[in-house]
This record gives sequence, structure tokens and C-alpha cells, in this order.
Amino acid sequence: MSNIAKAIIAVMKSVKGIEKNSKVGEGKFTYNGVSDKDVKETYSKAMADNGLCILPIGIEDDIKVSRWEETNNYGTKQKQSIFCSVKTKYLLLHVSGESQEISGYGHGVDSQDKAAGKATTYALKYALLYTFMTPTGKIDDSDNTHSESIETPQPKKELPKVTDEQVKKVIDWAKEKKYDIKIIEGNYSLTAVQKATILKAIK
Repeated sequence: MSNIAKAIIAVMKSVKGIEKNSKVGEGKFTYNGVSDKDVKETYSKAMADNGLCILPIGIEDDIKVSRWEETNNYGTKQKQSIFCSVKTKYLLLHVSGESQEISGYGHGVDSQDKAAGKATTYALKYALLYTFMTPTGKIDDSDNTHSESIETPQPKKELPKVTDEQVKKVIDWAKEKKYDIKIIEGNYSLTAVQKATILKAIK
């Protein structure tokens, strides 16, 4: 295994670090990350220069689908979130014929069909970064941000639906408590017609 070991060390010497040039997340959850494009461009050259290539040889996936309804001014819509986690295996090959199996883990969330792609991209990216012990940015996010300090998004509670016959009771309740439509929508799942009826009654 001396040939592949020497090649891996050569790549480690060649790739001294990769900058975090990609913005990940939204709002207060935004952080700097390493882009898939930068990782592939960096390693494809360094590995090729040292007689290495990598092949995917195995994957185990776990997919969870969550569905719920959301109501807004335009009515009620069905929403979904797909969470995919993967455990992957790769074969690191050297031109000498020597090889070494490495593994990766990744997860991704998407509302449509991209969760698996995000998960496998993440798995390969970090398998390469950790195999060649490549530092990213000034300091890794996991070193300066504790997981317990990041707010965990809570699933939206499913609001009770009301029938057209129950709308009058909702109107009486809103008038008695002097609640506006935002508070009513925070307690009930309304159709567009029901909302219009209630708005007209409580003005």
C-alpha cells in the first residue's frame, strides 16, 4: 500500500486548504460553507496529478417524508418536506493498482426531489475533505458553533379546521375577545371563503 499512501500524502501537501466561499442557509441561520464546485475542482486536479481517482461503490439511504397543510390568503395548500440521509462508500484507486475503501455520510432536505442529490453531494464532499485532512476557511463551523446554540426548527402544528356551520361560532368568539384575523388564523385553518366571511363580520 506504499504507492497509494504516498499519493494521498502528496495530495495533502498539494491541497493546503479550501476557502469557504459559499453562503448556506437563510436569515440568522446563514453560515459560510465550502462549495461542491470548489471541492471537486481542487481535488480532481490534485488527485489526477498524483495518479488517484475515486469511484462510488455503495450507498445506504434513509428517507422520511413529512406532509402538512398551510392556509394563506389564497387558500389551503398541501406542503411537504423530504429528509434524506445517506451512508456512502467509495473506492480510492491508484494507477499502481492499489486501492483503499473510504466512507462518507450526508443528509439533505428538500420539498421536491433534490434531497437525495444534496445528501450524496454532502457525503462525497466531506469524505474527500476528511480523507486528505484539508482545513476549510479560518476555522471549522463545528469548532466555533455548538449545536445546542442553534435553534432547532419546530414542526408547524396542525390547526383545527372549521365547517361553514362553525364559522358563526368563530365570529362570535372573535367579536367577544376583540381578536383580529391574524389571531383567528393562528388558531384555525380557514378556507379563503371562510376568511372573507369572517373579515366582513368582524370589521
